[in-house]
Amino acid sequence: METYTTIIQLLGSTIRVSVPLLLACLAGLYSERSGVFDIGLEGKMLAGAFAAGAAAAVSGSAWVGLGAAILVSIGFSLVHGFASITHRGDQIVSGVAINFIAAGSTVILGQAWFHQGGRTPSVSGAARFNAITLPGADSFSHVPVIGPIYANLLSGHSILVYFAFLMVPITWWVLFRTRFGLRLRAVGENPAAVDTAGISVAWLRYRAVICTGILTGMSGAYLSIAQGAGFVKDMSAGRGFIALAALIFAKWKPVPAMFACLLFGFLNAISIRYQGIALPTIGKVPEQLMQALPYILTVVLLAGFIGKAVPPRAGGVPYVKER
Repeated sequence: METYTTIIQLLGSTIRVSVPLLLACLAGLYSERSGVFDIGLEGKMLAGAFAAGAAAAVSGSAWVGLGAAILVSIGFSLVHGFASITHRGDQIVSGVAINFIAAGSTVILGQAWFHQGGRTPSVSGAARFNAITLPGADSFSHVPVIGPIYANLLSGHSILVYFAFLMVPITWWVLFRTRFGLRLRAVGENPAAVDTAGISVAWLRYRAVICTGILTGMSGAYLSIAQGAGFVKDMSAGRGFIALAALIFAKWKPVPAMFACLLFGFLNAISIRYQGIALPTIGKVPEQLMQALPYILTVVLLAGFIGKAVPPRAGGVPYVKER
């Protein structure tokens, strides 16, 4: 019974840790399916986390913090779009620049506004997205097998957790069952054909990067006002890059992207739970090695253990309208 409880707790931690990765991964999916590569997911997450933490601390409302995170992240996305779509600049350079700007500006603004070493004030109560108890969770908790799963695994998460996993089927439906999704995938594969049909390639790609901004903003807000209780320096901790790796691992498909993020989240949950664990033959495992597990997996997967992942054919290539 104790082992079963431990597994449930580990899976619950996996879900919570996977949420910012999943939101960022789905964000990158919209952008890259339209042909705009976005290395700046990390920066937009960080900027969103800072905006959410600052706005929630000042206003006392988590929803205000979420709105601020989305607006700031959309702003960064539009900057990336302006550089790479309108001016046909290098998409990689633009994304890296956004990462640098976000990393520096969040610390500078945090120190200037709150004088806490780049942090925002701690938030609590209505300024955070607190856990939601699903109906009947307490009653079902004593039911064998099913009870703990419902009460401790499915229940007890913030609203952003449920939204993140709901976005998986929504994204699948948008991409593969709507006119917008069909055009979005087409503009990532053959923008000239889309342009010939009288559809604006630039406007489609701008809408894709706006979707990216919304989801990365929510991912950052989750870090600072749902999972955490305020913004701290570099709190995204490379999750934007892990989300990119998960996107490649999933071959730009929403359902495999969810499982890829859960895999990364599971390793992260293990590293958190079993820091300093001692193994029978080799003794105590270094804490740093356990913390590095998700990042090691990222390198291993990207080194070629995921099979052939073919990105959208027009990805990373600025579209020049034929005269």
